[in-house]
Amino acid sequence: MAARLRSGQALPPSAASPLAPSPATSTLAERFRDLDRRFVFEYYPWYGREPWRHWNEGGRNPPHDLASEYVPRLGAYDSRSRDAIEQHARWIAASGAGAISLSWWGRGSYEDRSVHDVMDVMKEHGIAVTFGLEPYADDRGHRFFDDVLYLLAEYGEKRGWDAFLVLRNVDGTESPVFKGFRTILPEAIVDCHGVTQKVSDYTPDDLWSRQIDRIRRDLRWDFDRVLFLADSLDFGRTPAAGFDGIGIYDNFIAPEEYDPLARTASAAGLVFSFNVNPGYDEIPLEDVPPESCYQPRPFAPPTGPLDFGRADHRELAAALSIERIRSSLAATVETQNDTRLSNYERGFFLVYVNSFNEWHEGHAFEPMKDELDLTEEERAHGYHNPGYGDYRIAALSEAIRPLLTARRIETGRRAQASASGIEGAKPDRDWASP
Repeated sequence: MAARLRSGQALPPSAASPLAPSPATSTLAERFRDLDRRFVFEYYPWYGREPWRHWNEGGRNPPHDLASEYVPRLGAYDSRSRDAIEQHARWIAASGAGAISLSWWGRGSYEDRSVHDVMDVMKEHGIAVTFGLEPYADDRGHRFFDDVLYLLAEYGEKRGWDAFLVLRNVDGTESPVFKGFRTILPEAIVDCHGVTQKVSDYTPDDLWSRQIDRIRRDLRWDFDRVLFLADSLDFGRTPAAGFDGIGIYDNFIAPEEYDPLARTASAAGLVFSFNVNPGYDEIPLEDVPPESCYQPRPFAPPTGPLDFGRADHRELAAALSIERIRSSLAATVETQNDTRLSNYERGFFLVYVNSFNEWHEGHAFEPMKDELDLTEEERAHGYHNPGYGDYRIAALSEAIRPLLTARRIETGRRAQASASGIEGAKPDRDWASP
């Protein structure tokens, strides 16, 4: 199996992997010549039209009534639309980020069927692609070996590794990286009524460990390491289950918690990736049964009551999101560049940006409509769009770009950014038009 994957095939071209510079003088860009590819947007290829898909969750009625507190600048698009993917790629490239992590729901799923199209477009813009493995089946722990090899073979080997994210580490080694969601789970939970319920997708730690060890054995001649991150803060079970580290998705973990958690992860022998995020503003469920334990999650970052019918409160929410973007980026960069912690010691750096387009939970960096551009039908639904709908991705770009240097390989993405007129855009101005 291993020989089949990379037999004589070259990885995509990149700058030569350097020896580690002196810690006293090195910058992130000097340590990682593929630095832009270490900023990875969580990306969701699950939206559809004819029939509606995801935009109609929770009883919503698109195209004007969407399962989101914000109207995207592209409206209720289809994730399979070449035009939509092209515009996404331009926005991502112009932000300074160089990779996406596709939300993946198993072989043959709606999301899986769109991967080649997404990769074709992203490749044209110099954007690499990896995968976030969702809870696509209750027994996925038993399928994990086969599914990871499927992803590497189908979207790596068969394409000549043209767009697959393979990290070039400080010591010159190469590593693909996968993140798993809902991996380290309890076997049972007690609900709000005091009833004990089995967790249907619980996977024992030893099963994860056997699957991961088998992948590494099978691919030992192909890659120096295949990295696996768990979305978990259990620092005992995560290494016992064979994971290399943690990749945290939860936007309710505040940036001031990143440092103590990174220290605990390091003590457990784990690498870590805490995300950059704009907070959280999910759409509440409707028609919830009275006996349900459902409770809507609050707006994040924490603040006083917000009345989104007021323009000044919408602008306050946007300002809080910008501050969260800046503080979460600063915190994750600082912890990952701390010479005393495991990431620096192992030459690992990876920042997930949560998210490009998870509209249901209200943390999309994808530009939304400016408030003045909402239609009369859209205004009737009380959306939270502020005056400038590109404020999140513009703030992210403003924070990321100083970390990158002129040594960054010139690709189509810089030329495209310049052509779009959005190089060096400011958070308070219109960033790009579809």
